[in-house]
Amino acid sequence: MEIKGIDEKITQFFKDNALEDCFFVEASVKGKKIEIFIDRDGGISFDVCKKVSRFLEADFDESKIFGDDYVLEVSSPGVGSPLKLPRQYINNTGRDIEVLAGDQKIKGLLLKADDQMIAVQFEEIVKEGKKKKKNLVTTEIKYADIKSAKIKISFK
Repeated sequence: MEIKGIDEKITQFFKDNALEDCFFVEASVKGKKIEIFIDRDGGISFDVCKKVSRFLEADFDESKIFGDDYVLEVSSPGVGSPLKLPRQYINNTGRDIEVLAGDQKIKGLLLKADDQMIAVQFEEIVKEGKKKKKNLVTTEIKYADIKSAKIKISFK
């Protein structure tokens, strides 16, 4: 189930509360559990999640859209969650990424991102005679061509 207009409500809440660097990512409803994912340039804080949660609880309680018995969770998408918005890619520039674009899986460094596409640098192994050589290759991928993308966390 989708919550109609929730993205606009949250975006307006951010504007009304001088939180323009925050943004709505995704919402989902599974039974009586409502999950709202928000983010912020530089990372979302618990305090902002709490404010959004209280705002939405008041709205849901008044409208009775979910009745009186529901569970609301407001959080960041989390480290292993797929990237959904250009803004998330921009915020993660310089980090390792795994992208599925078409039938190709690319693992590399997210060099740059803008509103239209991303650039990923990765190692390509090329055979030169009997030897294998690693070349650094940069490829640009339009968001429309991305099936999924996740930031890869390194514990080096």
